[in-house]
Amino acid sequence: MSSAYETDALIAENIDAYLETHQHKSLLRFITCGSVDDGKSTLIGRLLYDSKMIFEDQLAALEADSKRVGTQGQDIDFALLVDGLAAEREQGITIDVAYRFFATEKRKFIVADTPGHEQYTRNMVTGASTADLAIILIDARKGVLTQTRRHSYLAHLIGIKNIFLAVNKMDLVGYDVLRYDHIVEDYRCFAREIGITDFTAIPISGFKGDNITTLSPNMSWYKGKPLIELLESVELDVTGDQQKPFSLPVQWVNRPNLDFRGFAGQIASGVVKKGDAVRVLPSGKTSSVSRIVTMDGDLDEAVAGQSVTLCFTDEVDCSRGDVIAAAENPPQAADQFEANLVWMADEALTPGRAYWLKLGTQMVSATVQPPKYQVNVNTMEHLAAKTLELNAIGVAEVTCDRQIVFEPYAENRTLGGFILIDKIDNTTVAAGMMNFSLRRAQNVHWQAIDISREAHAQQKGQSPKLLWFTGLSGSGKSTIANLVEKKLFTLGRHSFLLDGDNVRHGLNKDLGFTDTDRIENIRRVGEVAKLMTDAGLIVLTAFISPFRAEREMVRAMLPEGEFLEIFIDTPLEEAELRDVKGLYKKARSGALKNFTGIDSPYEAPSQPDIRIDTTKITPEAAAELIVQRVIGVWSHDL
Repeated sequence: MSSAYETDALIAENIDAYLETHQHKSLLRFITCGSVDDGKSTLIGRLLYDSKMIFEDQLAALEADSKRVGTQGQDIDFALLVDGLAAEREQGITIDVAYRFFATEKRKFIVADTPGHEQYTRNMVTGASTADLAIILIDARKGVLTQTRRHSYLAHLIGIKNIFLAVNKMDLVGYDVLRYDHIVEDYRCFAREIGITDFTAIPISGFKGDNITTLSPNMSWYKGKPLIELLESVELDVTGDQQKPFSLPVQWVNRPNLDFRGFAGQIASGVVKKGDAVRVLPSGKTSSVSRIVTMDGDLDEAVAGQSVTLCFTDEVDCSRGDVIAAAENPPQAADQFEANLVWMADEALTPGRAYWLKLGTQMVSATVQPPKYQVNVNTMEHLAAKTLELNAIGVAEVTCDRQIVFEPYAENRTLGGFILIDKIDNTTVAAGMMNFSLRRAQNVHWQAIDISREAHAQQKGQSPKLLWFTGLSGSGKSTIANLVEKKLFTLGRHSFLLDGDNVRHGLNKDLGFTDTDRIENIRRVGEVAKLMTDAGLIVLTAFISPFRAEREMVRAMLPEGEFLEIFIDTPLEEAELRDVKGLYKKARSGALKNFTGIDSPYEAPSQPDIRIDTTKITPEAAAELIVQRVIGVWSHDL
């Protein structure tokens, strides 16, 4: 590494040349990870300090503190810097990912400092998602731990090719080469099991500075390079994505005036040139590139990583979420996949529940099937699992509500990596990596039918609706829904009532009352109700449907305005007093498990389309009100 004196001389001689050199240095993004107290913040503090790239205000503050305590020299400066990083952790800052920047004369660096706590593994995944390299720290006193294995497996799963094994705190084991060799061999055996065929091991002391910027005399037995030189010499694959077929996820459509229409985004892979034939997915429409527009003017060609706006020679329908790709070698489009999942939420995966799936600029509704297996990070054993808990890693099938454009994650990280988002609170619950589309997704195609849903509705002279009655058991859902259907029938409307108990005698008789079974129960009813509205019917459903996410899932199946959520609002105490079927009594005695309102939750609608307070209105009056709201007619006037 060049000395500070050489740097100062270059700055003094030609500041422009220095700035030009600094501007064109390569950038390495890396992550530090491992178990709690393995020394990640200390190592980062050492890198920041020894690189001499601490901001001037930080240096001034450190100098002032040194004078204040009456101590001079490097040791107190470094200790104060590390204390500052530690203070951030105490304030909860590094529970999230903290990004640091530093530079040497050869390269610029961005390091992601991620927490070592198991419950914050999700933050490690966040930091690793953009990293070129991972430094796996191990406390020389403790050796390879479960979190070491988990972070290593995740780094490999995410696709990080460069792995550094930093055996830290060697000063606390007397710089013992035998201890170091034992840890490296232990890690090598594990790494081989998960597919890491090559890694670089280095013994260090982040606190003492051993083997960080210079080789340590305390470990003369180590014949490699110091850590900073290793980081400077890592070869980056800057052209790998350019060798792949061209693809660009469309971020937005740029149309500042009627004479210009372009499709903007960042090129995910490959190279595009003026005149290239391209295909828009998932529609499959083709055209060719007439212009490649940037803020600095038009280009003849652009490569992976560049943000551009493409113009076509033809008027082709293309919008946000579509993917523009090479016409002869486009990505795949499918709606069912096998994927690796890293579960990141405190609440476990609920199979069958609808989540938002975000892949690049695409956003679709998706459900996850019960996992095929969960990975034991200690043994790499595939374990049977019905769900995935916080920090669990597993493989599962994912089904989307429509086709999305993708590539296997191993081939294209941009078009293969996705996140799952909770539809209620918008939190990220999982990170996923596409493996492949399912064969049934490729073999099953939508069959066009001549008689449309609009034609069915017109024949019946009505607008199709789905009246979704929800509420506690005993609230009066079935009673009111039955009265509403009778009034609709009298008015000559075409309707059908799907009752919760009746459906469980046939279509859903194989389902129980666990959360997973309840979700599947509602999904099936939603699909049946959708088919009935396609036939032009007014459909009524009377189901407890305790979870907001599933009610919203059904709403999303239908055109806007066709789903009406009708909340039959009855207090639990009142529902228990009625207890026509004796179910509450059984639930209170423990004879009936997973009963809504007792030992299973009910999530009341926050903004129902219609709310019926059964303590203030009779079932007959409630039915009249609902009919009037639905078709705009008071039934007793006819």
